[in-house]
Amino acid sequence: MQSENGIGPEIGLAFCLLGRAEAILLARGARFDFAVMDMEHGPIGLADLGQAAAAGLAAGFPVYARVTGPDSPDLARTLDCGAAGVIVPHVDSADQARAVVRACRFAPVGRRALPGPLPVAAYVPLPAADLVARAGQGQVIAMIESAEALAAVEEIAAVPGLDALFIGTNDLADGIGLRGQIGHPDMLAAFQRIAAAAKAHGLGFGVMGLPPGLVQSHALALGARMLVATNETNLIVEGGASVLAGLRRRAAS
Repeated sequence: MQSENGIGPEIGLAFCLLGRAEAILLARGARFDFAVMDMEHGPIGLADLGQAAAAGLAAGFPVYARVTGPDSPDLARTLDCGAAGVIVPHVDSADQARAVVRACRFAPVGRRALPGPLPVAAYVPLPAADLVARAGQGQVIAMIESAEALAAVEEIAAVPGLDALFIGTNDLADGIGLRGQIGHPDMLAAFQRIAAAAKAHGLGFGVMGLPPGLVQSHALALGARMLVATNETNLIVEGGASVLAGLRRRAAS
């Protein structure tokens, strides 16, 4: 996974509220490398994800789905809808990771049911073997966000069928008793352990929720291949506040 300019990791934008297909073109137009439709928090649902993923397929722009957790009924359905991958939060054990893989991978690795015609193949009916070859390429990504997951991260990373480990920064801090203390040395140690586990098992490593000042130490220096920079809500609120502040300074001068 590499960014559009070939330098450094892919950098993505998450969507928490804007579930429309047009949102994907906004992210692409801003030169992000991928988008994440966040179905864990807020109103975005499977129908929104399907529209966004279809737009991403047409535009050649990867759209990932973050579901509600390992027990989500939508694990394989997000892939059926054309998502480039499924990001699964709260994977706290190797057993949960194995369950995720069973749901998302076709036999012999998993037990994902053979679907009908899919957007990834432009809905063209394909022989089963060809359909599996096309539809089985979606990424399966486990998020490490708790003390339990951190303690088991080496076992989680060893589960066949996973493609990457992601860190949810704020949830991980909360999960190890450091709520709001993202810069704490124990957080850096946790990031290093997770990155090392991913590397040892040939998995990708990604991060979301990092403030800019920690991107180098907690992501780039550890070999992160994917970085979710922010979400559209923060982008609008923070960007809008910056524009307003500048205009009000000019108006007051």
